[in-house]
Amino acid sequence: MPAPAPAPLRWSLVVPVKVLSRAKSRLAALAGPDRPALALAMAADTVSAALRCPEVARVLVVTGDRQAAAELRGLGAVIVAERPGRGLNLALRQGAARAGARWPRSGVAALAADLPALRPAELGGALRAAAHWPEAFVPDAAGSGTTLYAVRPGTAFRPRFGPGSAARHQAAGAVPLTQPGLASLRRDVDAPPDLDAAGQLGLGSRTAALAARLAPDSG
Repeated sequence: MPAPAPAPLRWSLVVPVKVLSRAKSRLAALAGPDRPALALAMAADTVSAALRCPEVARVLVVTGDRQAAAELRGLGAVIVAERPGRGLNLALRQGAARAGARWPRSGVAALAADLPALRPAELGGALRAAAHWPEAFVPDAAGSGTTLYAVRPGTAFRPRFGPGSAARHQAAGAVPLTQPGLASLRRDVDAPPDLDAAGQLGLGSRTAALAARLAPDSG
């Protein structure tokens, strides 16, 4: 049974952003030389949506990319300089450690950076649900990956992102959140069909502008 949620619980969101030149390699056929720009556009739309969510107190972006750091700081994110060569889960732990040290009364959640259709209300619904459990996660649309991993204050932050992360998070005791109304939160973008599916939900402004330029000429 879910525990009573601390009321009101607000959250520190940790968003990992790869060095743009290495990000989203599976979108190369679609985006060509604009692939780094597309990765940054999706991250910017994700961060912008998260910052508009009332349950989110702050967004910490962990990145080693100077351009991404400058642009996302300009949106209002706190930038954590990623230590090189540590990998995704260690980068998330780095951001979570910063958040826990500065804002110990907030929940801490890791959020994927490739959610260009993200709606603040859907993110808020997931975070309110997560507040009832020590650890919770939102599986991606395919059901095998993870787009959000959240822990309440005082709970160890143990992200297990990577292939098959949903099963690993659940096996470790995190509760899956699959209630209706989370479509935009579950729709991460790794390949061209994912971007089409996100487009059907409604892309954020940065991604929409770039996607329109990348669309094949219908004439």
